[in-house]
Amino acid sequence: MESQITKSAFVPAPWLRNRHLQTLLPIIPGINGPRPPLVHEALELPDGDITSVDWLTNNQDDNEQPLLVILHGLEGSASSPYCRHLLRAASARGWNAAVLHFRDCGDFRNRLPRRYHAGETEDLRYFLDLLRRRGYSGPLLGAGYSLGANVLLKYLGEAGGSSPLLAATAVSAPLNLHVSAATLQVGFARIYQSYLLKRAKRSVFRKFNAHTAPFNWTRAVKARTFAEFDDAVTAPLHGFAGKDDYYDRCSADRFLHRIEKPTLLINALDDPFMSPEAIPKADQLGKHVTLEVSERGGHVAFIAGGTPWRPRYFLPDRIVNFFDSIIVG
Repeated sequence: MESQITKSAFVPAPWLRNRHLQTLLPIIPGINGPRPPLVHEALELPDGDITSVDWLTNNQDDNEQPLLVILHGLEGSASSPYCRHLLRAASARGWNAAVLHFRDCGDFRNRLPRRYHAGETEDLRYFLDLLRRRGYSGPLLGAGYSLGANVLLKYLGEAGGSSPLLAATAVSAPLNLHVSAATLQVGFARIYQSYLLKRAKRSVFRKFNAHTAPFNWTRAVKARTFAEFDDAVTAPLHGFAGKDDYYDRCSADRFLHRIEKPTLLINALDDPFMSPEAIPKADQLGKHVTLEVSERGGHVAFIAGGTPWRPRYFLPDRIVNFFDSIIVG
């Protein structure tokens, strides 16, 4: 695959051209349909911790079918709308699929005094290797959204040609965590920051208290931005010197040139979680990476039609069609 930056074929629904409406509509209850039937697995990790995997129920005994591993975004889960849509698209293809939850996500509590972050790749690496040891012989595919997309891209860059993934897709990856954190402090984006920060704090405060927290509890409570939260909580909890060290070492744009598996990046220029300056240039991409850029689409939304009550999403078909092109060759 030649390194390239292409214009996306996505065209927003005529009634939904605003980036914030694109981003917010999918979270309205009742418009995304039911979650596909899933089977839950508690996944023991090598360091003694535990997380969870939700599996599609169809074709689980057919190890030769493609298996799609999905990584969710910040404080997301298999119930997140984008995961539901992609799971249904995979099911329609007859594929196996699983959502690998980050630690302490998806209503599943982990054991160790830590959670997850945008650069945590060891759990994904372990799970993919485990799938091969379990006898999955079909094509392994990876798809990540938002923070999960950053994790996936970083992993691909670290693994190079040794990854068992045949191909990958990353949607709305922040790419540069410094830029993303700064963008969320401006204008309407502060609403997203406030909402997600409250969820992150709620999860952290459920896990720790002022006496057990391995970080400055007062700073954590007072954090009003993700930059402050990452400096007070995420960085010390996961062994970084501070937010700048965390952002420097974990931003996916540092790893794109090292990716050796066919990878499709999908980003919108109007994504309220990042600014266009974070979109990489062609010389930052490895020769196996294609960056598909759209003028509109918001953040992990890309609603192309339908009605406000039954929107039609662009991403599921785009993602599975990309994987089909790689599988068929």
